Amino acid sequence: MARYTGPACHICRRHGEKLMLKGAKCFTPKCPVMKRHSPPGQHGSARRKVSEYSLQLKEKQKARGIYGILERQFMRHYAEAERRPGPTGANLLQILEMRLDNVVYRLGFAESRRQARQLVRHGHITVNGRVTDIPSYLVREGDVIAWKEGSSKTVIYKAAAADIGSKFIPSWLDLDKDNMSGRVLSAPSQSEIEALIDERLIVAFYAR
Repeated sequence: MARYTGPACHICRRHGEKLMLKGAKCFTPKCPVMKRHSPPGQHGSARRKVSEYSLQLKEKQKARGIYGILERQFMRHYAEAERRPGPTGANLLQILEMRLDNVVYRLGFAESRRQARQLVRHGHITVNGRVTDIPSYLVREGDVIAWKEGSSKTVIYKAAAADIGSKFIPSWLDLDKDNMSGRVLSAPSQSEIEALIDERLIVAFYAR
């Protein structure tokens, strides 16, 4: 499946803020957003009037960058959000959070969503005891997400297990640290979603 393979830090610099795409590196002085205060490119950012369309597009691109999703898949998530009852923007954020790769990241099994996506694609993660290698799979309330039995011998599992105690786990998830597994308690409410996204701008973009 196609995906963005360029430098993740370029996305943060393009938006001028930390989007936490590189895990622990984002908290160190090596973070390019802290070292360089201009967007990537030869001339950086030129001062010019920003249109409403530009703001809407930028917010959509930021959401795509945070969750590591290409345009076609993002549009599918948006279409699903429109079909569901309730505010489309809140539904969209909920769908993005319920993606399997994001849940693996939220449970502290990976340092970033990019790493979580790789874990899922390589078959290290199970949902309700069955290996699921589709990062966009939408988990449901009551689902149990865990490591595959043979993956406990890998270096990345050992690193995650050693650091799991320092991870913040959102209230809509329950983590069993001893067994390195998690359960989805409920769908996240808008107040429980920590992504710095103004979903209203995204809805306005697609409503043009």
